[in-house]
Amino acid sequence: MAEQPTVTTARERRKILSAGGFAHFVHDGLSDAVFVLLPLWASGFGLSHAQVGILKTCMSSTLAAGQVPAGFVAERLGERAVLALGTGLAGLGFVALAVADDFLMLAAFLCLAGIGCSTQHPLASALVSKAYAAGGRRGALGIYNFSGDLGKVATPIGIATIAGWAGWQTGVVVYGVVGAVAGAAIYFALRRLGAGAPPPSAPATAEARPQDSGLGWGVRDRRGFSILSAIACIDTSARIGFLTFAPFLLIEKGAATESVGFALTLILAGGAAGKLVCGFVADRVGILRTVVLTELATAGLIAAVIVLPLVPALVVLPVLGVALNGTSSVLYGTVGDFVDPARQARAFGLFYTLSIGASAVAPVLYGLLGDFAGLTTALAVLAAGVLTILPLAFALRAPLAAAETAAE
Repeated sequence: MAEQPTVTTARERRKILSAGGFAHFVHDGLSDAVFVLLPLWASGFGLSHAQVGILKTCMSSTLAAGQVPAGFVAERLGERAVLALGTGLAGLGFVALAVADDFLMLAAFLCLAGIGCSTQHPLASALVSKAYAAGGRRGALGIYNFSGDLGKVATPIGIATIAGWAGWQTGVVVYGVVGAVAGAAIYFALRRLGAGAPPPSAPATAEARPQDSGLGWGVRDRRGFSILSAIACIDTSARIGFLTFAPFLLIEKGAATESVGFALTLILAGGAAGKLVCGFVADRVGILRTVVLTELATAGLIAAVIVLPLVPALVVLPVLGVALNGTSSVLYGTVGDFVDPARQARAFGLFYTLSIGASAVAPVLYGLLGDFAGLTTALAVLAAGVLTILPLAFALRAPLAAAETAAE
């Protein structure tokens, strides 16, 4: 019979959190490194704003499309095998980018990397969520998300540094190899902990099927899950849309193309702090208050970056990063309140499919609007769209109260 995850001590929980955080560090670093590469590709291959958006969408859409299948496959093979294979595939996709010599090849290899990256969010989130099911889940997922944002800071600036020294091709190869090695490391770390193992052998699984057949997606509160997913769709679309085109806005203000990696680092460093802090803040002041405050700040600060000159805009970027990324820790940590523990991977896969799928469309739409009406107008529309989260946040109040009552 296959080994089963047995998380019985605080030390084991911390080790699973460390493994999940490391996976998040690697995957989010690879996915957000694309923001640094886009201006370099636009300059080198003569791409329009719409084509830039399409490239980002290639990775985001395949990343979104693979979320639910990753959850289903993990129910048969175990989270650790699927997560490790996906990490290695993402690394391979980045190595392949080095040989791309036109728009179509870039798009194809970004799709490959996106398929590999699709395994991380649902499976690592599920491992951490299950490990901390008895308490501290939102704070643990806040740390998990903070780890991902550390990757978003370290990897883009690393690739930007290597690109400035030896070309972007060398940068993607170096980090692609890192991803491949990380896949093996994640597998053996989780195996040592007995976490993410394949399910029991066929007889045990067959006995469980009648009992589990009614779980479906595992969503216990459809209204609460739907509202939470809608907020995540808008929030993630705003983040991806802004990060995709912020470098081009700064270039219009006079920034050098080679320096946009530094500007993105300012946003992502603020985002790392936001994800770490906001998960704990939500536990103390409430989920809804945290969401409302971060979204109001996001809309206002994006508007400030649009109208300010280059240097003041750069000063605002880290604070914007806190607001731009802070909401997601609150959202991710709340998914578990609305789903059955036996369907964590599947439900997280559905949640991430919806949110990342929405964000996959955003760069193309804002890119087309930027080509037609100007980048400033496109980003102003993006900032206004963030405010639609406010009524949804208030609608989430009743489902959250019901979930807290059921947990008592």
